[in-house]
Amino acid sequence: MKSAVRAGCALVLAVMMTSMSAAADKKTKPEPVSAEDIRALRELLEAQRQELQQLRSEVMQIKAERQQAAADALRAAAEAQEKAAAAQSTAGQQQESVALLQSEVSDIKTNLTNTAVSTQDDQKRVGALEGTLGRFRFRGDVRVRYENFFQDYAGCVGCNPRHRERIRIRFGLEGKLNEDFYGGFYLASGALANGAPSFTDPISTNETLTGFFERKAIGFDRGWITYQPQAHKWLQLTGGKWAYTWNRTPLTFDSDLNPEGFSEKFSFDLQNSVLRNVTFNGMQILFNEVSGGSDSFAAGGAVSARLQLGEGVTITPSYSLLNWRNADAVAQAASPLGGATRIINANALTNATRNCGAGGEVGCRVTTGPARREFVSKFLYSDFLVDASIKTPWARWPIHLVGEYLKNLNAENKDALASGKQDSAFWSEVSIGQARNKNDLQFGYIFSRIEQDAVISQFNESDNRASSNLLQHRLYALWKVRNNVTASYNFFLGRTLDCRLQNAVLAPGFVCNTVAPFNTEPTLKRMQFDVIYAF
Repeated sequence: MKSAVRAGCALVLAVMMTSMSAAADKKTKPEPVSAEDIRALRELLEAQRQELQQLRSEVMQIKAERQQAAADALRAAAEAQEKAAAAQSTAGQQQESVALLQSEVSDIKTNLTNTAVSTQDDQKRVGALEGTLGRFRFRGDVRVRYENFFQDYAGCVGCNPRHRERIRIRFGLEGKLNEDFYGGFYLASGALANGAPSFTDPISTNETLTGFFERKAIGFDRGWITYQPQAHKWLQLTGGKWAYTWNRTPLTFDSDLNPEGFSEKFSFDLQNSVLRNVTFNGMQILFNEVSGGSDSFAAGGAVSARLQLGEGVTITPSYSLLNWRNADAVAQAASPLGGATRIINANALTNATRNCGAGGEVGCRVTTGPARREFVSKFLYSDFLVDASIKTPWARWPIHLVGEYLKNLNAENKDALASGKQDSAFWSEVSIGQARNKNDLQFGYIFSRIEQDAVISQFNESDNRASSNLLQHRLYALWKVRNNVTASYNFFLGRTLDCRLQNAVLAPGFVCNTVAPFNTEPTLKRMQFDVIYAF
């Protein structure tokens, strides 16, 4: 607007100067200004007046705004001064708080440092524990069983059917102790007989569901350490209570019995296309240590080989020799004389025995001291076994064959009614299928014939009709319901081989005809239905 006023003034001056210049040049009297020029001049002056008025309004507005801004600035300055005063009044307190906070932060840093060090130590300990536990694995199973017994014949009064339910629980831990040693331990269920402080049945881990809801017992079942150096993996030295290290069947030892003592195993893998492995075993089995007399033990050895015939046939022949020393302690423990308490509550004693001690029977090995029971025979197991696996075109249906012949080389049976020494035993098994993966099926048949003194009757298969002097058939079927659950069925059909022999197991009330034609004991039928969960 200032530029417009200046322009108008400049225009008026220019007009006046022009008129004056023209008059001076002509040296004549100036011409009068026309009405039109006056009107234009008036219009110009009016425009300038309006512009000056607008300029005055703007100046007044700017002045008001500046006054308001000054007032705001004064108010803000006052507020800032008040805040500064308040801040100054609390500065001392803040300085004290800051000092306190600095002290606390220092303590926290120290605690965090200590915690970090402690955490690192804990992590090291946890890592060491994880490393230790990583070398071990938990294993076990739970089996629930229903079984029944049927044995009947014409005129039998006490041949009542029997039904019972049983449970078996096993749990253990095993793994590497270090690079050269591994071991473990297992616990298992079992029955305590007649209030005994420990388990007296070495061949069963079953507990019958009875006893008015009593709590069931768990005992120490296995515990061992094996030395197998990494530099000599063919060597295994084992001590404790361990699983079998040589090939066997329940003909000689029940699967629930774990031997005690020491084992030495030497196993060599070969590069031969047929002979793949040769293994030698030594074993010293301890079963009765006494403080004031001769200990009882079994010592022997075994040798086995693994033969590969083509791609589908694997044959494992083996031979073992086991000598039982001072085995008469077993006879006395199973069927004591002289008021002694029975120690072994296992299979019924079916071997030939005699009563010895002072005034005992003819032929006793001990003729002095208190009355005690002896075996007629000594026991030296000579056992030949062949195990064969055959693959078929159907991967889930392999064939498994087992044949075993055992002879007691020290049998001395002199029973007048016995035909020979009663020193031999046979075991044969055939199965088809497997029980490894879900929905696998396996079917099998086992036949065994065990003469009276072929084996010690206290330690072999506990589910047969008898442990020796026996003729037994068994059918079985397995179904892998899940990868960790198996359902099984067993059907036992057995009888005493010769009812005329001493200690023969007979049906209730059965009278054995000792004069030809001889009669046979009625067959005992036994069925088992099992569900097994393994982990």
